[in-house]
Amino acid sequence: MSSTVKRVFDLLKYSAEQPKEDFACGKENGKWTKYSTDEFCTAVDNLSRGLIKKGIVKAGRVAVMSHNRPEWNIADFAANQIGAYQIPLYPTLAENDIKFILKDADISIIFVADEDLYKKVKPCIDAVNPSIKIYTFNDVAGAENWNVLLKDGATADEINLDEYKDNVSPEDILTIIYTSGTTGTPKGVMLTHNNLVANFLNSAVVMPPNVDKGLSFLPLSHIFERMIIYLYIFNRTSIYYAESMDTIVADIQYVKPNAFSTVPRLLEKVYDKIMEKGKALTGIKKSIFFWSVALAENYKIDAGAWYNFQLGIARKLVFKKWQEALGGQIIVIVSGGAALNPRLAKIFWAAGMPVFEGYGLTETSPVITVNRSGGTMFGTVGEVIEGVEVKIAPDGEVLTRGHQVMKGYYNKPDLTAEVIDADGWFHTGDIGELIDGKFLKITDRKKEMFKTAGGKYVAPQVLENKYKESIFVEQIMVLGENRKFPSALIVPNFVTLKTWCERHGIAFTTKEEIIQNEKVLTKFAEVLEGFNSEFGKWEQVKRFALLPKEWTIDGGELTPKLSLKRKVITEKNNAIIEKIYKDAENYKA
Repeated sequence: MSSTVKRVFDLLKYSAEQPKEDFACGKENGKWTKYSTDEFCTAVDNLSRGLIKKGIVKAGRVAVMSHNRPEWNIADFAANQIGAYQIPLYPTLAENDIKFILKDADISIIFVADEDLYKKVKPCIDAVNPSIKIYTFNDVAGAENWNVLLKDGATADEINLDEYKDNVSPEDILTIIYTSGTTGTPKGVMLTHNNLVANFLNSAVVMPPNVDKGLSFLPLSHIFERMIIYLYIFNRTSIYYAESMDTIVADIQYVKPNAFSTVPRLLEKVYDKIMEKGKALTGIKKSIFFWSVALAENYKIDAGAWYNFQLGIARKLVFKKWQEALGGQIIVIVSGGAALNPRLAKIFWAAGMPVFEGYGLTETSPVITVNRSGGTMFGTVGEVIEGVEVKIAPDGEVLTRGHQVMKGYYNKPDLTAEVIDADGWFHTGDIGELIDGKFLKITDRKKEMFKTAGGKYVAPQVLENKYKESIFVEQIMVLGENRKFPSALIVPNFVTLKTWCERHGIAFTTKEEIIQNEKVLTKFAEVLEGFNSEFGKWEQVKRFALLPKEWTIDGGELTPKLSLKRKVITEKNNAIIEKIYKDAENYKA
């Protein structure tokens, strides 16, 4: 009989019933290291005892700042099974945010991955509270290694961990996750053991049978990937942590995963690279390639015998190579964090790699809805999971309540009351609608909608998602609050643009110069115009500016889950934006 999972750390006892040699596998400096189930659980217990010896008990504060690796989750389980609060910090956090979280969460111990993060965190700790202990996963000169705690715990036979575990209830706080947000000071989201357990148990419908290996590369600091890891463990799926975003291609080929979770942007990049290779083909091969893509764009789950016959041919001739590019063993891809282009979803499904798109927030731990086998509607984020309610407010805002809603914002009861009403409904801040009464479709962020000078409302994400269907558009932000018309800032896909320039005899010098080229500007005007017909005249982007540099997390323009920080982007490009509208006025004059 399987162990009952009511608290997150119950997953370890559950896993021990069917142990694996590759329970959790990490890669450092190109070399893979595997933890068996027993080795992983032993490390967790030893670290728990080591933490207790350092004074960490129930409601203690333990932070982790690291890229994805088995040690991240070992530290997580070690803290949560003694009732301590685990606080994840994104490795890319700015210094001010690190200082704020260290102080606000009253952190006592922090684990960091390597020398770079140690050097980043140490000055912040010295400034906020020098008594905070730092332990590194890698060997770092002058720093204390986490092995010290493991060794202390291994000999602490006097500590009975069962007593600590028994003192943790499902309603106790598991973690405080500070939302990066697109504006404002970070808020600490308090999530309980039950929040996460109920979420991954009821999200298990996503995982088809025989998902034996999962690849992890989205930040574990984000609740989406963290919940997926718990789901993998519950599903008895071995976890392989990619070494970095730069090694994903090699790591996929080594692991040959059956599943991974991702954000749409990464799928878009995979698709763009495949399309570039397709364009380089010639003759019959090129014809077959684009016939297959056109077929995929019209994919329906119940398309009928003739379509499926053609699709079988396309999979053998074209899509088999797509599958091989992602390891050749993909059973399911889970997408979240932003809207997935329906066309892209159809293409991946047609290629034999189903993408299950879901929706949620940090405050909802995170899954509210998800598409799944036997219950998928392209263009939506799926049906609500078991135990969750969704309704649409009169103004279009998506409201939800159920086991997934957070305990509240840490030390901010006023802000908690703003988002969770008296009836327990959490106000997501997203605008959406229910299709056929059950499939949720998100159309925009409530706060990101803007009104033009003519009084018309514009939902920028709808426009952005459509324009990003073009292989020429890498990133785009639509704006126009109190302006006469919407405009856009566009970061071109410079790989695609360079190829296009070569075909048209245009010298590609620097990014800064090429975005000023008249023929290039004309091309982008044509790209936008090609999509504008799908929108009302008041919504259509009338003017744009091309930018030479991609928006990044490190640059401050993106959140860790790759959402646009619209305020930051606007401020950095204010002069360009003003020029867009000034030139438009001069043109009319």
